[in-house]
Amino acid sequence: MSTRRHFLQTTALGGAGLGSCGWFPAFAAQTVAAAAKRSRHCILLWMSGGPAQTDTFDLKPGHANGGEFQEIATKSPGLRFSEHLPKLALHADQLAVLRGLSTGEGDHGRGTYLMRTGHTPMGPLPYPSLGSAFAHELGSTDRAMPGYVSIGAFRALSPEAFGAGFLGSRYSPLFVGASDMPGITQNGAQGFAELRVQSLDRIDGISDARMQRRLALWQGLQNDFLSGNRGPAARAHHTVYEGALQLMNSQDAEAFRLEDEPVTLRESYGRSAFGQGCLLARRLVERGVSFVEVSLGTSSGGVGWDTHADGFTAIKSLSAELDAGWSTLMGDLKDRGLLESTTIIWMGEFGRTPRINTSAGRDHFPEAWSAVLAGGGIAGGQAYGRTSADGQSVVDGLVSEGDLLMTLCRAVGLPAHATLQGNDGRPIPIAEGTPIQAILS
Repeated sequence: MSTRRHFLQTTALGGAGLGSCGWFPAFAAQTVAAAAKRSRHCILLWMSGGPAQTDTFDLKPGHANGGEFQEIATKSPGLRFSEHLPKLALHADQLAVLRGLSTGEGDHGRGTYLMRTGHTPMGPLPYPSLGSAFAHELGSTDRAMPGYVSIGAFRALSPEAFGAGFLGSRYSPLFVGASDMPGITQNGAQGFAELRVQSLDRIDGISDARMQRRLALWQGLQNDFLSGNRGPAARAHHTVYEGALQLMNSQDAEAFRLEDEPVTLRESYGRSAFGQGCLLARRLVERGVSFVEVSLGTSSGGVGWDTHADGFTAIKSLSAELDAGWSTLMGDLKDRGLLESTTIIWMGEFGRTPRINTSAGRDHFPEAWSAVLAGGGIAGGQAYGRTSADGQSVVDGLVSEGDLLMTLCRAVGLPAHATLQGNDGRPIPIAEGTPIQAILS
């Protein structure tokens, strides 16, 4: 009977032989790139804290609610962004701005859960995050790389919104550079932000033979444990460890070696955790990862997008990070022929009040705000929906969270009523709404 130890030994020996052939690395790279182009991918740019739509993609020039920022023209006539997103404005022909989003949750935790799962946080059923659902529907089980990777996530406000829910640990995310404490900076002021998977590299001094002996010992102990513990917790534990071992022994682990990229390109993305996270997202998509999210917010060294006070200072800085990372990601994906198969969604848990408060900030506001879709499956170069002159209400193109997520599902090629199977066998929709046909290509 074939054992995992035998499999690992065979894989190691086979890899050593192939690695000695000069043509193999190039052939492997071409094969991986071709597979990535054939499959579909999604990148979520998650703006933790709730970005102000009136200071990013739905400015109100000339109105008292307009604030300090000015509008600038973009590559698409009539579509205008904040002056602090000039690089992204050059990619506006690939972007569709949804300005009529209206949702029902103004609390950070509840809003995060709603937007990331498509469901209200209530009842006994734990719904999977969007990343887990897409990994289930789009991912491949024969890859060493997980189908869902989360970069720079701040999960303390709603940990359940980042999990696999009833789908189980097989579809849980691999967290990279995550933080559960607000205000911890990963900007790397003296260098590029470090984004590595903990314990992915073998400890120095551990030879191949010694590693194989350790794995054999672990497998024996694990088999004994599983034989007496057949519950879901034991299976989940085993699944996580199996996945970790598979990734450790795979060439896909090289995706996390950002130092292999040209310094000039890394600089273009930006030195921050978000900028380097966008670069990592591109490298993961190249290797077939179905869903990658990159967070920009409360792990960025301050309050993030939760700008109740001195908001314009914070948003100017955050916009600079966003502009560099997102715009370079768009260009990089396009240059590599991956943009047409990769759909990007930009959103947070809600928007901010159009009215500026007495602390020069904006408060929570789910009634009328913006999200952006871009890339594969999206008819860019347009704004869908419109808010009133003061930004307080949606006057055209009302969009719910379900409509937004259903549109995303259609953009990545999922059927109109894509469902997942719950623990009791009944079908559960990934999202419930109506796709916005006007922005689908």
